[in-house]
Amino acid sequence: MKITLLTSSLLFIGASLCAQTIGEKELNDIKGSFQKDASTKAIQNVLTNDKNIRDNALNREIQGKIDHYFKYRVKVQGITDQQSSGRCWMFTSMNVLRPSIIEKYNLTGFDFSHNYLYFWDMFEKSNLFLENMIATANKPMDDRDVTFMFQAPVGDGGVWNLYYNLGEKYGVVPKEVMPETAHSNNTSAMGSLINERLRKGGYTIREMAAQGKKIKELRAEKVSVLKDIYRILALCLGEPPTTFTWRYKDKNGDIKELANYTPQQFYKEITPADYSPKNYIMIMNDPTREYYKVYDIQNYRNTVEGINWVYLNLPNKDIKAAAIASIKGNEAMYTSSDVGKYFNRETGILDPEMYDYNSLMGVDFSMDKKTRILTRQSGSAHAMTLIAVDVDANGKPTKWEFENSWGPQAGHNGYLTFTDRWFDEYIFRVVIHKKYLGEKALKALDQKPILLPMWDYMF
Repeated sequence: MKITLLTSSLLFIGASLCAQTIGEKELNDIKGSFQKDASTKAIQNVLTNDKNIRDNALNREIQGKIDHYFKYRVKVQGITDQQSSGRCWMFTSMNVLRPSIIEKYNLTGFDFSHNYLYFWDMFEKSNLFLENMIATANKPMDDRDVTFMFQAPVGDGGVWNLYYNLGEKYGVVPKEVMPETAHSNNTSAMGSLINERLRKGGYTIREMAAQGKKIKELRAEKVSVLKDIYRILALCLGEPPTTFTWRYKDKNGDIKELANYTPQQFYKEITPADYSPKNYIMIMNDPTREYYKVYDIQNYRNTVEGINWVYLNLPNKDIKAAAIASIKGNEAMYTSSDVGKYFNRETGILDPEMYDYNSLMGVDFSMDKKTRILTRQSGSAHAMTLIAVDVDANGKPTKWEFENSWGPQAGHNGYLTFTDRWFDEYIFRVVIHKKYLGEKALKALDQKPILLPMWDYMF
């Protein structure tokens, strides 16, 4: 079979060889298109001696024209730092809640233990992977779903629904209760070992299923693997507390104490009463698909019983109107974007005209958002908290602000300013209370979600 396919491929290539090969005529034509005029020689001299293409493409015409002032801004306090980890979704989900906790306990500042939730996130993702191995044991090894799952059994990335799943099940704790460790701040080494053990365990489960082992035996093997995963996590992160006592000092200098709390009790105490996927909606701008439709990405969750990544697809005008209303209501939002695109790290400003690669290279790189998504040139890469908007005399947004989780040294004192044009091109997801959505968007929420595969390009 393989020989036949290879032969067919070679026959196809041979039949169209003249159309595919680069002959002398084509090569001379291509070479002749590179004209070494004075400006081209100057650019070549610069680039062959300086590897930093981005800095050489910096558009001087817009420098100093974008400030960091905003007419409407949510009251926030303090910048967090996810260090060398992919936990931006976790930090952002928690950063949205921090202002209300600071106010509730009359604090000068507050942060959660991301290490605590990271422990349970990796543990639950491991269980989900192994359950998926059991569920797909009858599929061939090269099945697209199976291949996708083995490619990356677990990781520290995610979206808002993962925080909700964990919070509801395991609760949360203050940072002091379970501080960060070297491995929560630098997740790659531990994550690599966990994936190695999961791949071995997943393959063993498939082999057992092929031998006719019963589901009870497969799940016994799963528990055996999870014991090893728990051990790795506990060795690198410490064991999560089941109860805790938290002592803190309020703004008045008074020392107070929450004694014998469970993480679940603390979660319920600090979480808004209506905090659920029924009220907090993930909206998304995906121009590759029909707007005012609800989509569900299969298996994108961390707990077996948890909710998937479900989103309502909306045009940017609807998303912006809702986001402005939320900011005016003093409610920050979970957002995610392609933060690496046209981002000036020194000034903390993002704008589609920040770097002029077209002029530097003499090449047209322009693509619309739909094309960038479909070709994998752009996609959501980082979650941050949306906290501010500036508007013109007519009330139209001109720029926006993120609270980031890269520490106070990154960007503009830990915050990033992005223009409204950048919003259009590189903002993807926003989690927002449904009271800020328009009538058409609210009506669309009643639809049955359209199921997308786990390997979808918006993953």
